[in-house]
Amino acid sequence: HPTSLPSAAGIGALGPAAPRFAAWCAAAGLRLWQVLPLGPTGFGDSPYQCFSAFAGNPLLLHVPGFGGDFPADTVDFGRVIPAKRTALAAWLDALPADDALDRFVEREAHWLPDYALFMALKEAHGGAPWTRWEPGAAHRDPAALARWRDTLRPAVVRVCKEQQQFAAQFGALRARCHALGVRLMGDLPIYVAHDSADVWVHRALFHLHPDGTLAWQAGVPPDYFSATGQLWGNPLYDWERLGATGYAWWIARVRAALRHFDLVRLDHFRGFEAFWAIPGDHPTAMHGRWEAGPGAPLFAALTAALGPLPIVAENLGMITPAVEALRERFGYPGMAILQFAFDGQDSNFLPHRHVRDLVVYTGTHDNAPAVGWWRSGGSGDSTRAPEAVAREKACARRYLATDGHDIHWTLFRAALASVAATVLLPLQDVLGLGTDARMNLPGRQQGNWGFRFTWDALSPALTASQRALTATNAR
Repeated sequence: HPTSLPSAAGIGALGPAAPRFAAWCAAAGLRLWQVLPLGPTGFGDSPYQCFSAFAGNPLLLHVPGFGGDFPADTVDFGRVIPAKRTALAAWLDALPADDALDRFVEREAHWLPDYALFMALKEAHGGAPWTRWEPGAAHRDPAALARWRDTLRPAVVRVCKEQQQFAAQFGALRARCHALGVRLMGDLPIYVAHDSADVWVHRALFHLHPDGTLAWQAGVPPDYFSATGQLWGNPLYDWERLGATGYAWWIARVRAALRHFDLVRLDHFRGFEAFWAIPGDHPTAMHGRWEAGPGAPLFAALTAALGPLPIVAENLGMITPAVEALRERFGYPGMAILQFAFDGQDSNFLPHRHVRDLVVYTGTHDNAPAVGWWRSGGSGDSTRAPEAVAREKACARRYLATDGHDIHWTLFRAALASVAATVLLPLQDVLGLGTDARMNLPGRQQGNWGFRFTWDALSPALTASQRALTATNAR
C-alpha cells in the first residue's frame, strides 16, 4: 500500500517514493503492483472503511517540505495524522482556487461537491458521524445545506483542492508506472462505510432506520479467522432499489476505479451472489442470515455500460457452486492463497489444482507474512488448534519438499511455476519478514495497517534474485 512506502513524513505517499518503488518493481521483473483501497480512512485507519467510495485519501498526498521525527518501520497514525493534516491545510490554502479547480469540480460533479460538504460538516461537528450532526445537516434539509455551504465555504474549497491534487499525483504515478511497463491493480470493497458521504447522500440505497442508524449490517459468519464471525458494521445495500436505477451508482463507482487502475480486485465477490445479513444492533456476526445478492443483472449492467471488465474476483471463504457459476459466467479470474492450501484435503489452492484463469497469492493483507506463518505454525492466529497447525505444516513439508528454510522463496517457486496466469507476492514475503510485519489481523480493531519498509531492504542481491526467479518461470 502507498502508506507502506518510505518517507520522512511518517507515512508513505504519492511523492518521489512511489515512482521509485515502481522502478524497483520493473528492475525485479515484476509487472503488476497491487494496492489496498485508496480512499480517505476514518476510525481504525482501515482502507476498507472510507468516508467516500470515490475520493482519494489526503494522507497519501505528497506535501512538499513535510517531515518529522517519525518511526521509519511503521505508521504511527496517532502522531502522523494531526501533524500531516496541519501541513496539508497550509499547503492547500496557498494553492489558487482557479479555473482549473472549477473545471475539476465540474468534471467530478456527481460526487465531489457532496463529499466536500460532508467532510466540512464532519469537521464542523467535531468529527462526529453524520447521524449525530444537527438535524438539518444529518437529514439533508435543502435550506440547511445551503446555509452550511455558505458558512463552510473555505473548508469545502480546501477539500476540492485536496482531491484535485490527489488526481494529479496519482495520475502522474500511473503514467510513470506505464512507462516502466508496470500495471496498477486496485481493490474495490463491496461495501461502503456507514459514516460516509455515499450513505449520507444516497440513504435510500441502503437498509437504514429512519434516523439513519443501521437496520442491517454486513459481515461474515464464523470462519477460519474468527469463531464469532466478522462484524463489519457496513450498511447493506437495498439491491432492489439499486436495480430500479439500472445500478447507476455502481456503474459510476466502477467507472471511477477504472480511471485509476488497469485491473481491479473485487472484494468479497461471494456477497454479490448471496450475503450474510446481520441485524444492525447485534454485537457479533453469529446470528445473521443469508440473503440473495444482485447476481448476474448487476454485472450485465456494468458490462453494458463499461465494456468487458478487468476484474479479479475475491472468491475466498464460504464459496458455493452458485458463486463460482456467477464468476465464470462473466469470465472473472478467481484467487488462490497458498497459505490456505495445506489442509490435507487436496485443496483447489494447491498448485497442481490451479488453472490458467486464476490469480495466485502466497498470502494477502489478512494473512501473516509467509515466514511468520511458518514460524507460528499456520495462519499466525493463536486461536487455532495445535493439532490443526501440526497437520497443516506436515502437509506443507510433504508437498513442497521443504524443511521450512526460506519458506517464502519455496512458496514463490511453487506459485510462479503454477499454470495460473497471474501471481502476486506480498512485499513482506519478498522481504522475508515475520508476523510483526503483518498488515491486518481480521477482527482486531486497532493496531493494523501500519507496516512500512525502508529502501535498504530492497538490496541489489534481493532485486537480482527476484528477477532471476521471475525470469526462470517465464513471467
